[in-house]
Amino acid sequence: MLFENQTFETILQRMLDRIPDDIDKREGSIIYDALAPAAIEFAQAYMELDTILRLAFSKTSSGEYLERIATNVGVYKKKATKSVRKGVFTDENNLPFNVPIGSQFRFNNTTYVAIEKITDGQFRIQAETPGSETNKEFGNLFPVEPIDGLGTAVLADVLIPGEDEEDDDSLRQRYFERISMPSSSGNNADYIRWAKEVPGIGYVRVFRRWDGPGTVRVVVITDKKKSPSPQMIEKVKENIEAKRPILADVTVDGAREVSIDIDVKVTLNGNGDVETALQQIKNSINDYLLNVAFFEQIVRYAKVGEAILNAEYVLDYENLKINGGTGNIQINGDEIAVLGRVTLL
Repeated sequence: MLFENQTFETILQRMLDRIPDDIDKREGSIIYDALAPAAIEFAQAYMELDTILRLAFSKTSSGEYLERIATNVGVYKKKATKSVRKGVFTDENNLPFNVPIGSQFRFNNTTYVAIEKITDGQFRIQAETPGSETNKEFGNLFPVEPIDGLGTAVLADVLIPGEDEEDDDSLRQRYFERISMPSSSGNNADYIRWAKEVPGIGYVRVFRRWDGPGTVRVVVITDKKKSPSPQMIEKVKENIEAKRPILADVTVDGAREVSIDIDVKVTLNGNGDVETALQQIKNSINDYLLNVAFFEQIVRYAKVGEAILNAEYVLDYENLKINGGTGNIQINGDEIAVLGRVTLL
């Protein structure tokens, strides 16, 4: 803090020092009591100045102030979006049942609205509450108003995941990217920015001339470093199509997930059971894979071994095999490695 030394005591003493010594300025004197309230206000003002300085610069700003800074260069916070789920409905004879469009259903504290028919008995239903929490709900739905003939209603597949509002760190990163990679008539920075404008998209790769002159391939993954849903890819396509140069032929794909299967024999340190150790190993390897996704095109054998050793209950390991071998796994630039099976020998 720049003004952390500007405390009430320091300010008051500085003010008292300006008063001649032949005047009573002890605590409780008229001069002291007159200056003390002003010193408190000055100290508060210095505290506010520290806050203003912190919020005025992109590196330390937050909340609505960071949003204001980002909008200066055309970067806007991605708002929370609503999930679209599959609703499966049957009548009293367990046959497919078509509910009216606009019908409302409840699951715990969430309301879902039927917005589109998929096929008989199956509908797209949209959560009224935005955010990712509704992606986790599965089970029986209950109509808000009675629907004649309805037997069962089930909340099923996630068709379009709901996304939480973008956090400050993500917005700040996109702001810095906008500053460090200026826009220029459909350059790589443009395609990266246009793709990341879609809620849920976190990382982008651009391949020029991938299928001849004028072709551009944009490969995306989510901010959780997973391959996005077809619906999310379609949103990226729509956003890019609305902004791309006229002559560009653009293809948008989600990164292909390459499964990484692990076989290993471990020696535990005696502090935990095998099941807990297995989960620790999975978490540790998964952390490593997430860290290198879209940044490295290789899964390193030694790094996987290091991740295994980082598991709390693991003392040592041997006979490690990754996808059946004992070497590094090379992946392409449009692929990401994801953890598959982990087997303890």
